[in-house]
Amino acid sequence: MAATRSAPASEARSSAIMAVGTLVSRALGFIRSWLLILALGLGSTVADTFVNANNLPNLIFLLVAGGVFNSVLVPQIIKASKARDGGADYISRLLTLGVLVMLVLTAAVTLAAPWVMQLTTSGYSPPQLAIATVFAFWCLPQIFFYGLYALLTQVLNAHGAFGPAMWAPIVNNIVAIAGLGMFVWIFGANRTNPHSLDNWTGGHTFMIAGMSTLGVVIQTALLMLPVLRLRLGLSPRFGWRGVGLGAAARLGAWTLATTAVGQLTFLYVMKVASQPGAERERLQEAGNPLWQQVPGNTVLEIASQLYLLPHSIIALSLATVLFNRMTEASQAGDRAGVREALSHGLRTMAVATVFAALALFALAAPLGMFFSGGRASDGVMLAQTLSILALSTPFMSANFMMARVFYAKEDARTPFKIQLWLAILNVVGAFVIQYLPARYIIFAIAGLYTVGNVLSVVLSSHYLRRQLGHLDGAHVARSYIRMGYAATGSAIVGAVAVGLLGGYNPSGFIWSSNFAALAAIVIIAVPMLIAYFVLLRVFHVTEVRDLLRPILGRVGGRLGLGDAAPSPARSTHDAGAAAGSPGEPSEPPITAAITTISNDTGIIPRISGQFDPVMYRARPTSPTPERLPGRRSFQGPPGENPNFPED
Repeated sequence: MAATRSAPASEARSSAIMAVGTLVSRALGFIRSWLLILALGLGSTVADTFVNANNLPNLIFLLVAGGVFNSVLVPQIIKASKARDGGADYISRLLTLGVLVMLVLTAAVTLAAPWVMQLTTSGYSPPQLAIATVFAFWCLPQIFFYGLYALLTQVLNAHGAFGPAMWAPIVNNIVAIAGLGMFVWIFGANRTNPHSLDNWTGGHTFMIAGMSTLGVVIQTALLMLPVLRLRLGLSPRFGWRGVGLGAAARLGAWTLATTAVGQLTFLYVMKVASQPGAERERLQEAGNPLWQQVPGNTVLEIASQLYLLPHSIIALSLATVLFNRMTEASQAGDRAGVREALSHGLRTMAVATVFAALALFALAAPLGMFFSGGRASDGVMLAQTLSILALSTPFMSANFMMARVFYAKEDARTPFKIQLWLAILNVVGAFVIQYLPARYIIFAIAGLYTVGNVLSVVLSSHYLRRQLGHLDGAHVARSYIRMGYAATGSAIVGAVAVGLLGGYNPSGFIWSSNFAALAAIVIIAVPMLIAYFVLLRVFHVTEVRDLLRPILGRVGGRLGLGDAAPSPARSTHDAGAAAGSPGEPSEPPITAAITTISNDTGIIPRISGQFDPVMYRARPTSPTPERLPGRRSFQGPPGENPNFPED
C-alpha cells in the first residue's frame, strides 16, 4: 500500500518540477527574445542574419540526428536502464556512438559553414553573407551539445531524475540574457545606437553568438553532474555489432522519414523567409523609405514563439497525460476508449487554445509593440504576423492531440503520410511566395502555416475515422462552438480595451513605448480572462474543471483540504445527460496538468527554429517485461562482455 501511494506522489512531484521548470524557462525565453530585439532591433539586417544562423544548429541536428536519437537510441536507453546494473555496458556503447556521430557531424557542418549559409539563405549580399558565416562558425558547434543534451536527458529520465533536464535550459537562458544585457550596456540599444553590417565588430559577435553558444554548452555540462551521481560506471565503450540498433532503426523508419521530410521542408521555407531581409538591406542602402515596411524572418520567429506558447504549455502537456490512456485502450483493442480519450483531450485542451487564439488576436497590437524594440512600425508588422498565425492555434493543438492516437496505436506510417501532404503544401506554397513583393513574403508564410494547420486537422480526421469509426464529432463540435462564443465575447472586451488605450491610433498610448505596451497587456488581459470565465459558465462549458482540477487539487492538498477538486469531471454533454440518465458513465479525470513521461517519438511541428527540450522526455515503464535491446547485449560488469572480446 505504501509503495502504491508513493508512486503517484513521486509522479506528482516530478510533474510539479517539470511544470515549474517549463514555465520559468518559457518566461526567460521571452525575456531573452525581448533583449535580442532591444539589442539588435526587430527589423534589422543583423537580427535577421543572426536568427538564421542561430536556428541552424537545432534544425540540422533534428534533420540528421534528432529522429535517430528520439526513435532509435532513446528507446534503447530506456529498455537497457531496467537491467540490474542500470544498463552500464549497453548505455556506455550507445553514448559513445552518439558522441562520435555528433562530433563528426558538428565538425563537418561547421567547416562547411560558408556553403551551409549559401544553401539556407536567399539574396544575401556579400557583406551580409560574410557576417552570416561568422555567426554560423560561432553557432554551429551547438549541434554537438544538443545531441549530448538529448542523450544525457534520457539517461537521467530513465533513472527517475526528471528535474535537471528541465532546469538546465533555464541556466542556458540566463547566460544568453547576461550576454545580451552586456551587449546593450557596452554597445547600446539598437534604437539609440543602430547596429549595422558597417559598424559590426568581433566584440559584437561574441556577446550575441558566443554567449548564445556558451549557454548551450553550460546547459549540457550541467547534466554531467547528476549523471555522474547515478554511479552507473559509464565509460567510453566501442563495438556495436549485435546490440540491436539495426532492428530498432527499421522499427523507427517511418518516424525517421517523417522527421526528415518535416525538417527539409522547414529549411526550405526558412530559406524563402530570409529573402525579405536581404531586400530590405538593399532598399535601405538606396535610401528608399519602404525598407521600414518589410518584415524579416526575425518578425516571423518572434510571432511564432508567441503563437506556440499556449500549445507548448497546455496542449503538449495534456496530450502527454492522455497518451498513456490512449495506449492502454489501444492495446486492449478498445476503440471506444481511444475515442473517448481523444474527445476528452480535444475538448479540455480547447478551453485554453480557443481562448488563446482570440486573445492573441485581440492583444496583437500591444504584444507587437512590446517586442518591437521601441519602433512602432516594427511593432505593427509583428502584430500583423501574429494576427495571421493566432487564429489557427486550436487547429495546431488539435492535430497534435490527434497524432497521439496514431502513435498510441504504434502507427508511424499515417503521420508520415500527413507530413508528406503538408510538405507538398509548404514547398509549393513557399515556391510561389518567393515571387511576391518582399513586404508580403513573411505575411504569406504565416498564412501558409495557418492553412497547413487547418489541413493537418482535416487529414488527421480523415485517417482517424478509418481507424475509429467516428470521432465523437458532434460532441466535440458543440463544446468548441460554446467555447468559441465565450472566447469571442472575451475578445470583444479585449478589442474595446485596446481601442480605449489607443491601439488603433498610431499616436495612442499602446504605441508610445515598450513599457506602455506591457502595461496595456496586463490591463487588457485581466478583464478578458474574467469575461471568458463568466461566459464559460453562462454557456455551461464544464470542461474548464478538467483543465483546472490538477491545479486546484494540488493547492487544496497543500492547504490540507484533501481533494479540493470535485468528483470526476463530466463534459458538457455528460453533465447534461447525467440529469436524465444517472447511469451515464463519466470520463476518467486527468490527474496531472503536466506529466513527466511520454511514449511519443514524434517531433513537434516546426514553426520556430529554437531548440525545445520538451521534445526529449522519458518514456513510461512498460507494464509487461521487455526483452533487453540487442540479440547479444551484455548487462554485466564493464570490460567483461564475452560478445565483444576486442574490448
